[in-house]
Amino acid sequence: MTDPILRVDNLGAAFYRQGGWHPAVRGVSFEIRPRETLALVGESGSGKSVTALSIMRLLPSETTRLAGRVELQGRDLLRLPESAMRRIRGDAVAMIFQEPMTSLNPSLTVGDQISEVLMQHRKMSFRAAKAETLRLFDKVRMSAAARRFDDYPHQLSGGMRQRVMIAIALACRPQLLIADEPTTALDVTIQAQILELIKVLQDEDDLAVLFITHDMGVVAEVADRMAVMWQGEIVETGDTAAVFRAPEAAYTSQLLLAVPQLGSMRGSRLPARFPLPGERTGSPVEETGIAPANTHPPLLQLRGLTARYDAASGFFGRVTGRVHAVEDVSFDLHAGETLALVGESGCGKSSTGRAIMRLVAASAGSVRLDGQEVLEARAGDLGFLRRSVQMIFQDPFASLDPRMRVGAAIAEPLLVHGLASREAARRKVDELLPRVGLDPAMAERYPHEFSGGQRQRICIARALALAPKLIVADEAVSALDVSIKAQVINLMLDLQRDLGLAFLFISHDMAVVERISHRVAVMYLGEIVEIGPRAAIFENPQHPYTRRLLAAVPIPDPARRDIRRSIDDAEIFNPIRPLDYLPPQRQWRTVSPGHRVQIPGKEWAAEAA
Repeated sequence: MTDPILRVDNLGAAFYRQGGWHPAVRGVSFEIRPRETLALVGESGSGKSVTALSIMRLLPSETTRLAGRVELQGRDLLRLPESAMRRIRGDAVAMIFQEPMTSLNPSLTVGDQISEVLMQHRKMSFRAAKAETLRLFDKVRMSAAARRFDDYPHQLSGGMRQRVMIAIALACRPQLLIADEPTTALDVTIQAQILELIKVLQDEDDLAVLFITHDMGVVAEVADRMAVMWQGEIVETGDTAAVFRAPEAAYTSQLLLAVPQLGSMRGSRLPARFPLPGERTGSPVEETGIAPANTHPPLLQLRGLTARYDAASGFFGRVTGRVHAVEDVSFDLHAGETLALVGESGCGKSSTGRAIMRLVAASAGSVRLDGQEVLEARAGDLGFLRRSVQMIFQDPFASLDPRMRVGAAIAEPLLVHGLASREAARRKVDELLPRVGLDPAMAERYPHEFSGGQRQRICIARALALAPKLIVADEAVSALDVSIKAQVINLMLDLQRDLGLAFLFISHDMAVVERISHRVAVMYLGEIVEIGPRAAIFENPQHPYTRRLLAAVPIPDPARRDIRRSIDDAEIFNPIRPLDYLPPQRQWRTVSPGHRVQIPGKEWAAEAA
C-alpha cells in the first residue's frame, strides 16, 4: 500500500472571541493516499471548511490556535515558516473555495489571475501563461474562452466564476486538491464534467482529493471513503459504500434520510415535503390540499421578455456584439404555485429573475404583476413591486452588507417601507431566525462570522420579512447542507400552504426541483426550450437538452461510482451574437396539456436523432 500524501493527526482549531478561546475543530484525524478521494461531509458550521483552512494555514494566526499534526509527504505543515507555506500553496496543494466571488480579486481580469499563478509557480512568460490559461478555460468548459480572458469577476455568472477558480487550482497540477464545495454553483451538466475531470486528473497525476460537500449524490459518485463531521468532530468514517449501506452514527442516518432522490416523486402530482426525523414519512403536500389556484388570473405574466447586453471590445470599447441573455421568454405564474427555471450557468435563468425585479433592463416584452405592468412603471412607482416580490440571491456574501449586523439586515426592509417600528422589527427578526434554523442571539453577529450556508439562511429570512406574494429564489438552497436544505424547502412549502406564496425557483439541483415544483421551464441560451408540469418534464422529457440535464444528475448510490458516464463535451454555443443577428422564429409542439416543447434546431440534430 502506498504511503499517504496527507496525514492529519488529532487536528484542533480554536478561535479567540469575546475574551476566550472557542474550539471549532476537535481531534480530527484522517489520511489520503494518491488517487484517493476522501469526502468530508456535514452540516454548515460543522467544521469542514475550518479543517481545510487549517491544513492550508489560511486562518489568521492572531486569533486562531492550531494543534496536532498535518503531514504532507512527511512534512508537518503546521510547523513550517510562512515563506515555505507560500511555495506549497497552489503548487503542491491547491484549494477550490466555496464562494468564488470572495476568492477572486475584483480589480483584476480572470485571465490575469490565472496567468499570475502560472508565472509565479511555473515561471512562464506572460505569452505562454496566456496560452495555457486559454487551454485551462477550454478544459473547464468556459464558453468564448478568448473573450473571457479580459472579463472581470463581476461580469461572470456564479457558475462561470467557480470554473475560473477550478482552472486556477488545476494550473500547477498539484499533488493534493482540497475542493470546498467546488460544484455548488455549477449546473448539473458542468458539475458532471468537472467531477469526471477530477477523476481523469487522479488517474493521470496520482492526484489526492479532499472533497468537502453537502451533496450526497456527489459523495457517492467521487469518494472512495467518507468522513462525517458534526460539531467539530468526526463521528463516522469508512468506505463510502459501507457508510451509505449501513450508517452507524445516528447523525449520518439523518443526513442520508434528507438526501433528495431523483425519481422519488414518480407518480405524485404535487410537491412533497422532505421526510425528516420525527415527521411522518413522505408527508406529501397534496394531502394538505396545496394546489395553485389556476382558475384565477395569474399573479405574474411574462410575454416575450427579452434582455440583451452590449459586448464591447477593442481599445476604444466599441460595441461589436450583443449577449442575448433572455430571448422571447413567456410564462404565467399563479399564487400558490412554484415554477422552476432550470438550465446551465449563463443560460439566462438569473437574468430572467432580475428583469422581473427591474434589477436589469429589459429590451422588450411585458411583465405584469397582479395586472400592473412592471417594465413601464416609473422608478418612483415601484413600491408595489418591491413589497410584493422579494429575491433571494445566489451569492449570500455579496448580497449582505459586511458592516451591518445580520439582525439589522433582516429588519431593514420593514423599516425602509415603514411597515414596523424598530421594536416591532426586532421582534420580527427574533421570529424569522428560528424558522430558518438560526438562533435569535445570532442577530448581533456580522456576515463574516457565519458559514456560507448560514449566510444563505439569513438572506432567506430577510426575503420573508415583508411577507411578499412572490419570491424569486435564485439558487436559494444551493449553498445549504442536505439536512438544512430539507428544512428550508419544507419551510418554503409550509409558507406556500399558509400564505399562498408563489415561487420562481431558479436552480441547477434537479432532485430538489423535482420535489418542490409544480411546473418546470428548461432554459438554454436565453430561451425556454421546454415547459410543462413537473411530472411531464421529469418522466417524459422531450427536448434533447432536457434529457441531457437529467442524465447528468449524480445519483446517491456508491455502487454506480465506477460507471463512467458519457458526458457531452461538445462546444458550448456562444451567447454573444453579431449586432445584425435576428433570432430565428421558433416552432413549438404540444406534447400534452400544459406540456410544450420547442422543436429542436439544426444544432440538436444529432441528439434529436
